[in-house]
Amino acid sequence: MTIRLGADIGGTFTDIALEVGGRFHSTKVLTNYAAPEQAILDGMEIVLKEAGLTPADLEIVIHGTTLATNALIERRGAKMAFVTTEGFRDVIEMRTESRFDQYDLNLELPAPLVPREDRFTVRGRIGAQGQELAALDEAGLQAIADRIAAGGYGAVAIGFIHAYMNPAHETRAREIIAAKVAVPVSISSEVSPQMREFERFNTVCANAYVRPQMADYLGRLQVRLKDIGAACPVFMIHSGGGLISVETASEFPVRLVESGPAGGAIFAADVARRFGLDKVVSYDMGGTTAKICLIEDFAPKTARTFEVARSTRFAKGSGMPISIPVIEMIEIGAGGGSIAWVDTLGRIQTGPESAASEPGPACYQRGGDRPAITDADLVLGKLDPDNFAGGAIKLSTANALAAVSRDVGDKLGLGAEAAAFGICEVVDENMANAARVHAVENGKNISDNMMIAFGGAAPLHAARLCEKLGIDLCLVPPGAGVGSAIGFLKAPFGYEALASKITRLSGFDPAAVNAMLADLCATAERFVRAGSGGAIRREITGFMRYVGQGWEIPVPLPDRAFAADDAVGLRDAFRAAYARHFGRAIDGMDGMEIEIVTWSVRAEDILPAPDRHALALGGSDAPATLSRAVFDPAKGKPLPTAIVPRDTLATGQRVQGPAVIVERETSTVVTSPFDAVMQSDGSLLLVRKGGRA
Repeated sequence: MTIRLGADIGGTFTDIALEVGGRFHSTKVLTNYAAPEQAILDGMEIVLKEAGLTPADLEIVIHGTTLATNALIERRGAKMAFVTTEGFRDVIEMRTESRFDQYDLNLELPAPLVPREDRFTVRGRIGAQGQELAALDEAGLQAIADRIAAGGYGAVAIGFIHAYMNPAHETRAREIIAAKVAVPVSISSEVSPQMREFERFNTVCANAYVRPQMADYLGRLQVRLKDIGAACPVFMIHSGGGLISVETASEFPVRLVESGPAGGAIFAADVARRFGLDKVVSYDMGGTTAKICLIEDFAPKTARTFEVARSTRFAKGSGMPISIPVIEMIEIGAGGGSIAWVDTLGRIQTGPESAASEPGPACYQRGGDRPAITDADLVLGKLDPDNFAGGAIKLSTANALAAVSRDVGDKLGLGAEAAAFGICEVVDENMANAARVHAVENGKNISDNMMIAFGGAAPLHAARLCEKLGIDLCLVPPGAGVGSAIGFLKAPFGYEALASKITRLSGFDPAAVNAMLADLCATAERFVRAGSGGAIRREITGFMRYVGQGWEIPVPLPDRAFAADDAVGLRDAFRAAYARHFGRAIDGMDGMEIEIVTWSVRAEDILPAPDRHALALGGSDAPATLSRAVFDPAKGKPLPTAIVPRDTLATGQRVQGPAVIVERETSTVVTSPFDAVMQSDGSLLLVRKGGRA
């Protein structure tokens, strides 16, 4: 019997999932901002008691957190110094000089993580092919190290031009600085060995910025777990969806920036594999944010870079780029705790500001007095004030009514119910727009997908979101309220190693490529071996383009040694991938040069396939003995609505909408256009009446 625990610290709730021999026990507790590890211990105590176990029985703890993300967004990191090549001091401030909105004369971009007075330059130069053009000025570095030692810095980032091709100067600079200052030093050739200096410099700065805070937190967590008798190993889930050791996470905390959402995508991918669904859109809505991710062929889409702290919603280029392997998704400030407000044009707006866990929405009765999405859901009857979070949090309908009326209804001349409906419609439309944008950017039609909804708030809004997106089927898996934490327990030990080395197919050198890939394979497998002794699967990817293009597309490559005649096969593979991405390869380009810009090796241990289930579209109607009035958006008025406990439903039973299916961590709102059918694995399938299903 395996006994494993997943813990996901979110902006509002900390989710805990305990797996005991294939069975799950779960709970949600409010996140403790002063001591985040305390929420894990509190939740762990609840689920272990429920399972009749002690901390000493745990075999492994898998953890994901938004603490690194929040530190970057809220600028709560260390005072840090940035050391770079002479002439490149202002790269992280000049960015790429592109404008995400060329007609806005008042663009607001995130300020650089390192003020100009804390950036230091040194002579020395590595060329684009990795050759040394000018020796490193070690005397100048000694002087910089003295200034850093006297400046009270908590971390140092080093980013030299073309260090991804040759890290020798960065490595030597770290040795010189570390000899004089006892603070963590991050170098770009280890954190993000990829071309494009702005993205690489910003990523190493982000890593250094959050490194002291994350190392301190992870150290405290390990100590406190041992203090209560949990001597098991602790692993972290990284942004690419694999597991890494705490030691690696402490050294490269920037890899944790999207760790929580990555667990949710893995959870959805596991559900998709269980039902054989090859086109899925996952919808994860928690207390602070909502995340949309496309999953094809049972795997989430991945990318090599993403942005945090965007100054303009949905606008690429308005945030801080982080250049690491990541599960690709779109994230917006639309969670249960997102604050609703009225702008100067008299429009209802939601987020991105969140009430979080402290003070929380007005209905939490913890000092918050501004209306949040949860307050609007309560006013509309979607939530039972006496049984929220299994009864652990008593909600105040009076507080919710007062907040919604004062901050939204009174300003627009609306009653509390109409104002609450407006709040929910705005947040649902924002999420629908985010899903449409994400699908279009990937050349997909969102309505072709089945939705998988999870997170504490997603099942409350999923049916309405499906109405807006033209999606006819939506799965709400068992444990949806703590989906990311369960996803941690489904994740493989995995790591992706990258290297930027521009290789034109006309000059393809198989010996050099094989040597580079061997190094990448060794690096990736070393991280995996730290946590797993099982068989390892590898995926080799080349990021390729026509010479002259600005960006690359991923092309799967064979996992074997290359020979000289493989250049033809690589060209054919690129053209096929190009046609899949853009509809066709460019006509007349057969003779045009093609190049591989970045090479990637992903290694992960092989997990057993889940049991397969067939979708059941329904049989007998489930009995409903409880009812209350719930506002139905399709009808625009409150309707008598059946209240059905999820654990009373048998496989194949159908619940006619409108209905609310309740459980401890969430509630699934079935609007009038939908019915819900219980599946053989415990999932709920929302089926549109008269839809394509």
